[in-house]
Amino acid sequence: MAELKAATATLDARTTKIRNVPIAVTPEGFWCCPSQAVLQKTAKNQNQQAKTKGGASPPASKASSIQRAPTISSERRMHSTPTRSKVNSEEQRGLSGENAAINPPKAVNERSQKQHKISVGFGQLEMSDLKVVLYGKDGVAVKMSVHKNILAENSTFFADKLSRQSPVSSIEVNDFEDVEIYVETVGLMYCTDVKQRLIKQTVPRVLRILKVAELLGFRACIVSCLDYLEAAPWVGEEEENVVSSVRNLLSENYGVSPVLKRVASDLTTPPNDTFSHIIELVLRSNEDRGRREMKSLVQRLLKENSTNCTTGSSDLCSETLYRSCQNCLESLLTLFQQATDSDFAEQSLIKEPVFRQIALEADNLLWLAEILADRNAADEFAVMWASQRELAGLHSKLPVKSRHLVSCVTARLFVAIGKGEMLPSKDTRRFLLDIWLQPLMDDYNWLQHGCRSFDRKVVEEGIGRTILTLPLEDQQTILLSWLGSFLKVGDSCPNLQKAFEVWWRRTFIRPYAEQQGNRSRSGRI
Repeated sequence: MAELKAATATLDARTTKIRNVPIAVTPEGFWCCPSQAVLQKTAKNQNQQAKTKGGASPPASKASSIQRAPTISSERRMHSTPTRSKVNSEEQRGLSGENAAINPPKAVNERSQKQHKISVGFGQLEMSDLKVVLYGKDGVAVKMSVHKNILAENSTFFADKLSRQSPVSSIEVNDFEDVEIYVETVGLMYCTDVKQRLIKQTVPRVLRILKVAELLGFRACIVSCLDYLEAAPWVGEEEENVVSSVRNLLSENYGVSPVLKRVASDLTTPPNDTFSHIIELVLRSNEDRGRREMKSLVQRLLKENSTNCTTGSSDLCSETLYRSCQNCLESLLTLFQQATDSDFAEQSLIKEPVFRQIALEADNLLWLAEILADRNAADEFAVMWASQRELAGLHSKLPVKSRHLVSCVTARLFVAIGKGEMLPSKDTRRFLLDIWLQPLMDDYNWLQHGCRSFDRKVVEEGIGRTILTLPLEDQQTILLSWLGSFLKVGDSCPNLQKAFEVWWRRTFIRPYAEQQGNRSRSGRI
């Protein structure tokens, strides 16, 4: 008590403003400083009050739930305890408007006078035998009253510092970024169960504690942080931060493997069997909603990951997809043969199941074609489809309601060729048009009115561009055949006028324009 009076008298003589500062005492008996946001807000309030009141001091806080520092004289004591739900309310009630201006230590006399200074005590203050002075980059200085044996026992950093010099009364840490977490991490050295203290913390805060604990060589805290991260849920941006932080610890034997197992398998090769199983499950599903949503999800995920796949894993994915394509084609041909058999009309009980299965297999092929086109790997699929002459021959014998999805596959291939998503050979392009353009034209009216996903303009542009990639003689043959159909059925046939116009110019205008150009050049010579 005498020491406190003497200190107060000395400070009064120096006209130093003194404030009673609220301190939160945890069950372990230590105090923690509040968050940086609270510190900055408090400092701002102090500057405003100093200007408006001419340095007059407001009365001390009377918050009954806050204990006062018994031995630390004029230094500011503020808190941010691991049990944050209790302490944050105290910060709001007891810290706003408080002022604490102290004499800077001799070691930091040259530092800015605007620096915000705080004192924090841990454990039994009367037994404290070490001062740790922490200077933050944001203008906060914290003096921690600690115990050598506690710090040396828990931290290799402090153990090394204390072993170099003897006796050591103070240690300085300069230009530290995360002062709040540094103080909290030192406080955790006084806890008997660090993991229990982390339970109510957020993942980002635990990552900050992990970073400081690693710098201090606080092994018990590192292990507790890893135990927390192994059990706590984290996804998205948090996942990337966790993986990055934990991988930095791989060089040390901290047991990081359980955390990383959540995002990485021990397998060194891509799980192709699992991928094949997923594709097979989707292809064999008969439930419309689940099938539709999972098709969309798998396609989107494959599209997102296509740029990140290595050559080997991409080849394995393509092999799986093409194997599924072949199985679907064989099944579809078998179903077409069954549905066009002479006895099928009399088997009324199996008609609907067969037509339903035809629609599913055609939809499967359309989905696989979409995936392959997104991956720029559909050239082989175009070859497979162009070779299905028997399937195309049976196409007209089925009701358009049951067969129209097959024409959707053809339309998707023409769109992919027109957009440059695939580059099949000239023969493949010609076979596609020879074998599948007429069946597509036969179903065109149904596709326009009975298929919501059908985009007429896109399909017509794709067909036209595909035709225009062929030699001029082939363009003429196909477009004249189309012209005959278009003049008969009109909108029930694809409108290829743009392609017809290009072919016309190539056939009737370009040759004469080139001849005239050649003559003019020869005349100049």
